[in-house]
Amino acid sequence: MRLAGAGALTAVLAVLGPGLLAGLSDDDPAGITTYSILGTEHGYRLLWIIPASTALLVQFHLIAVRIGAATGKGFVAVIRERWGRTAGYLAVLGLLFANFGTICAEYAGVAAAGSLVGMPAWLSAVLAGVLISLVVVLGSFHHVERVLLVISSTLALYIVDGIMAGPVWSAVWYGAVVPRMPLERAGWIALAASLGTTLAPWGLAFIQSYAVDKKITLDTLRWARVDVVFGSILTGVVGLAIAVACAATLHQAGVHIENAGDAAAALRPLAGAFATVLFGAGLLGASLLAAAIVPIATAYSIAEGVGEPASLSLDAKRFQWFYAAFVGLTVAGVSVVALPGLPLIPLIYSSQVVNAVVLPFHLVALLLLAGNADIMGAARSSPASQLAGWGSLVLVLACLGALAWSWMS
Repeated sequence: MRLAGAGALTAVLAVLGPGLLAGLSDDDPAGITTYSILGTEHGYRLLWIIPASTALLVQFHLIAVRIGAATGKGFVAVIRERWGRTAGYLAVLGLLFANFGTICAEYAGVAAAGSLVGMPAWLSAVLAGVLISLVVVLGSFHHVERVLLVISSTLALYIVDGIMAGPVWSAVWYGAVVPRMPLERAGWIALAASLGTTLAPWGLAFIQSYAVDKKITLDTLRWARVDVVFGSILTGVVGLAIAVACAATLHQAGVHIENAGDAAAALRPLAGAFATVLFGAGLLGASLLAAAIVPIATAYSIAEGVGEPASLSLDAKRFQWFYAAFVGLTVAGVSVVALPGLPLIPLIYSSQVVNAVVLPFHLVALLLLAGNADIMGAARSSPASQLAGWGSLVLVLACLGALAWSWMS
């Protein structure tokens, strides 16, 4: 029994990473800002969108990992193989369009965390960009993964913050379980942004390509599923804790915020300096984690789209499309954030709405690929799984349709 248990633990540790990193990086500065606004502006009323989005996250991350394990290829690589180079290029352009605003949002989060200790945005963003680039380009796959997993542990601080805020737990449970519709247009935007930040297209692309890079196969898929489910649920718990902390303090006090940095500063007189420190430290950790992962996800897609190798284990001494794309995206994101007077908050919030709009196209591609026997073989989705997937897509479209209707009314 002991040997069997040790073997199971070894198997889990061997595939640990994709689910945790893809899930927790969804709780990035854009996500923290979105959840903070959700709780601050709407209290406990719209909390249910976070567990609902988390359920969808589990479902589609499992599909993406299974496609990667069955094909040995990332998302864009499979599209290129199935539908041709033009489709691959279009997928790259779509992800690049959706991801770049999010990359800027990650470095805006670094700047917001730095501002809490008086560091100017241009300095904190540049330092973070240089350090992250050195780790990713010069480190091996396992070295990069270990660094990212350590950074991701800082997100647990938000759970402590949510408990310290002293929420009304009966209202939390009711708001998280019972769906209540928004009362105004801002509420529908908050729902779409929350859906887009939790179930982000870049996260789906990342988890598939990263699973391939980690050499997860159908033989190890069973334990990879454990990692995906655990990482996704932990993502939802952290997101819920952020919204609850803001609902219990800022919403009750009638405070209005524009970003996660405002939320951290506003917590000081309401919940104490320690709550501000926890919120700020979590924001910095989330920013650094996502500032590495979103460009990595985009670099995977770009390299796959042009038919070049896409891996964190490539030889950095030779020109590689993957590393060139990563560094180029990092430089561009840092440059945007360092520009004085740029309206970063509308960029952060709107980037999450863009994610929600792009999301259905990504989900359709995933469902078509997962159900294709020529690509998946015996690992193709069952009819029941396909039905559940298309049903979830209908729910996503309904949310976006409600957003569009609220804008037109």
